[in-house]
Amino acid sequence: MNATREELSEKGKKRRDFITLTATAMGGVLAGSIAWPLLQSMNPAADTLAESITEVNLAPILSGAALTVIWQGKPVFIRHRTQQEIAEAEDAPMSALPDPQTDKSRVLKPQWLIVTGICTHLGCVPLGQKKTEPRGEYGGWFCPCHGSHYDTSGRIRKGPAPTNMIVPPYTFVKEDLIRIGESS
Repeated sequence: MNATREELSEKGKKRRDFITLTATAMGGVLAGSIAWPLLQSMNPAADTLAESITEVNLAPILSGAALTVIWQGKPVFIRHRTQQEIAEAEDAPMSALPDPQTDKSRVLKPQWLIVTGICTHLGCVPLGQKKTEPRGEYGGWFCPCHGSHYDTSGRIRKGPAPTNMIVPPYTFVKEDLIRIGESS
C-alpha cells in the first residue's frame, strides 16, 4: 500500500496548516500574556483610587471657620462663609475680576465654599485658612510667594495668578456631608 504523491502532498499541506494555526494561536497567547501586565500597570494604583473620593462632615465647621482636607494629594479648602463674606463675593463687579466667574457658579450652597487650595500662579498653598493668617485685600486667601490675592469666592483679584482657585467636583450627600471627587 504505497501512498501516491498527491496523497502525501495533501497530508503535508494539512500538517503545515495545523502547525501554522498552532503557532499563530501560541503567538497570540504569548502577546496577550505580555500585553496584559503592561496595560494593567497603566491603571491607577489602589491607594490613588482610594483617594479619588473624600467625604467630609461639615457639621463641626462653625460659620466663619475653615477646614483643610486632602483629596488626590492636594489640599482642599472648605470655608463656612459668613453672610458678610457671601455678600462680598456676590457683589464683586465682574469687570474687576481677571477671571470673571459669578459666585453662584462656584458654589452649590452659598454658605459653603469648596476650592482646591493651590495658587494658580506657581502651585503654592495660599494663606488664609486660619483666622490668624493674612487673607489679602479681599478677605479670601493670600499667596505670599508672589502676592496673589483671592476673594471670599476663591477668585483671583490681584497679583500674577492667571485664574481662580479650582472648584473640585463635589456633591452634598446629606445636609452636612459632602463627597469630593464626584460631581452631581
